[in-house]
Amino acid sequence: MAPYESESAGRRKATRYVVPVAVVGVAAATIGLVPALADSGNPDLPKISAQQLIEKIAESDVQQMSGTVKISTDLGLPSLGGMAGGFTPGAGGSSDGKAGSSADPQSKLMELAGGTHTLRIATDGPDRHKLSVLDNAAEYSVIHNGDEVWAYDSASNEAYHAKDAAGAGDRAEKHGKGETPKGVPATPKELADEVLKASGKTTSISVEGTSQVAGRDAYKLLVKPKQAGSTVGGITISVDAKTGVPLKFTLTPAGGGKAVVDAGFTKVDFAKPAASTFDFTPPKGTKVTEGDDLKARDKSHAPKDMPKDLPKDLPKDMPKGLRDAQGGGMKDLKVIGEGWTSIAELKLPGGQGLPTGGSASGDVPPEAQKFMDALGDHVTGKFGSGTVFSTRLVNALVTDDGKVYAGAVTKDALVKAANAAQ
Repeated sequence: MAPYESESAGRRKATRYVVPVAVVGVAAATIGLVPALADSGNPDLPKISAQQLIEKIAESDVQQMSGTVKISTDLGLPSLGGMAGGFTPGAGGSSDGKAGSSADPQSKLMELAGGTHTLRIATDGPDRHKLSVLDNAAEYSVIHNGDEVWAYDSASNEAYHAKDAAGAGDRAEKHGKGETPKGVPATPKELADEVLKASGKTTSISVEGTSQVAGRDAYKLLVKPKQAGSTVGGITISVDAKTGVPLKFTLTPAGGGKAVVDAGFTKVDFAKPAASTFDFTPPKGTKVTEGDDLKARDKSHAPKDMPKDLPKDLPKDMPKGLRDAQGGGMKDLKVIGEGWTSIAELKLPGGQGLPTGGSASGDVPPEAQKFMDALGDHVTGKFGSGTVFSTRLVNALVTDDGKVYAGAVTKDALVKAANAAQ
């Protein structure tokens, strides 16, 4: 099957979905299962072109479904242990010693960025959603029912409650446009939407056979970079032959080995979930934290030296050096290249590299410094010297003079970009 290029109407329809985060960020983020986990045979289905399959995904309007998803991520990162929540807003508590809620979705769902997890999902239109993470005999759930949002962590018996600021009409309008709620991509469809929006002239797309996922016949859509230098080898999306819903998403690295991200349904049902699925009442004795209370606390304890252009979702209690690096420097963001080999370039404030645990200011905690050292690889070039922080997908070069080059590209591509910028 010849690759399908980006100029067609089908591709344009696919671009109405969410901006890609899974391939270069999620940092979605974000997620490898053994490919055979949810697959069972190759059904004989009618021939379909890549264009037709992309249109089928774009036209899919399934609003009611439930199922179980196995999701696994292997970025090649050292174990974060208890540090994972420390890099997310509200996870580290505040300067008055009051900790945030362990049920806060902003910190809890970041755990999906590593390891293997079982998710149970249900949706009934734009106003009712439920996602449960089942791990180690405990359950963490996020429930959206009308204008109420609850999150509950059974391990700590804590709950997080917030009012949904968007009205039902706004959500319905966004749903009709194919937009998904902001958050961590967790289902094969959310991951597929992001990749299809990113595809263009630098991308090869073809149909590569069929498979069975969760007992349903599916077509396999293969998305691959045409450019050399990307760390992405290819992305396979298994699309339900009847509904057009992506049932499985697998991202393999250019260097080979197990998948970096693999998410697939093991069970799926397109019937309307029971209304009681979205009901929630905190169990007796549950510690409930209100979302508005956390926002007010963060605002009252914000340091006086906070950069004015600091992104709103950064934790207010993070070290000053890292705050400045993520705040003030973002205004200098540039993009080098295009497509799969795009590299983001930005300048850190102060004209120096990242702070270290051995600096006089002591900006970086020892645990964080140990994590950074485990990733770092010292490099030199025409640009001077710096450190490349590597994962199996996204790499970043931080130069000693305070510049950052990052992307889903090889270490050599980062060094080349830094040299060319001189």
